[in-house]
This record gives sequence, C-alpha cells and structure tokens, in this order.
Amino acid sequence: MLSLVVLISGGGSNLRALLDASQDAEFPARVVAVGADRDADGFAHAEEYGIPTFSVAMSNFADRDAWAAELLAQVRAWNADLVVLSGFMKLLPPDFVAALSPNLINTHPAYLPEFPGAHGVRDALAAGVTETGASVIVVDNGVDSGPIIAQERIPVEPGDTEASLHERIKPVERRLLIQAILDIANSAIDLKELT
Repeated sequence: MLSLVVLISGGGSNLRALLDASQDAEFPARVVAVGADRDADGFAHAEEYGIPTFSVAMSNFADRDAWAAELLAQVRAWNADLVVLSGFMKLLPPDFVAALSPNLINTHPAYLPEFPGAHGVRDALAAGVTETGASVIVVDNGVDSGPIIAQERIPVEPGDTEASLHERIKPVERRLLIQAILDIANSAIDLKELT
C-alpha cells in the first residue's frame, strides 16, 4: 500500500478525487496527511475523511529556505512513499526537491512542455492553439519541466474562456493523477527510471 502526503493551496479537487478513490479497498494507495502553505479550503475534504492536516505559511519564516525546511520536516514526519503537489502554488527550493525526488509528483493543466507555469490555461488561450491538455510529472528544479508520467490532449473549443477550459481540464487531470498513482503503486511506472 502506497502512502501519500498531498500538498494543496486551494480547494483540493484533485485531493478530493484521491480521497474518493482510496475508499475502494482495491485502490493501492492511501492519503496519510494533507498539507498546505495557507489555511486552504481543501482541508475540508481531509477533515471529512479523518485525514490529519498541517499548514506551513511562508509568512511565518524569514525566507523561502527556512519555510521549505519546515515544510519538509512536516512532510517527512509522515514517512510517505509519495508526495503529491495538488494545486500547490509555491515554487519549492532545490533542497526540498532533492530530498524527495523522484517521489514528488505534480499535475499541470497543459500538455507539457507546452505552457508551463502558473497560467497554463490562460497562456494556451492567448496562444490561440486548438488543443491543450493535462499532465502529471515528476517535480524537478525547473518550472513544470520534470519527466512526464502521463498526459492527455484536450481540445480548445470556440468561445472557451479560461474558466470553461480549466473546468474541462480538471477531470482529465484527476483521472491521470489517479491512474499514475495506481501505476506507481503497481510498479507499472518506476519513477527512478524516469529521472
């Protein structure tokens, strides 16, 4: 059984999908803790499922490295097999990434390496492309530049707004994340071989 710590910054829709999937006795992974860089709305999902939560606000620390050291200490306390960034909106310093890689994965609302960064959906629309996508990657020290675990194309429809396109991407992101975790748990994907 794969144990997961999930890091969020917002509503936690991917977290919710993982928690729902883990209710199936056959699903080979369990969320053991949920962390955030703020008081995130997604904590409500964890509380509903009785999952412990922790918050490490950057504003409480002198600098990013001190913040990340405390975040890493909180994550490590759970001895998780895999750490999932699920809408976690802070860039993590190299020491944090090195401590957990390659068992540190992230979702992204674009078909990487296209449209990395915090505004992947907006950037795809601005570029006028006819399709974008969703990706699950191993986190490295770049911005959404790590090895790709899974991805899928999603068409951009006429009249799409950032909100409407993002709403169509989210369910694909969730499905890809759950499948990636299944594949990692069942040894169909070896994260060390990807990096």
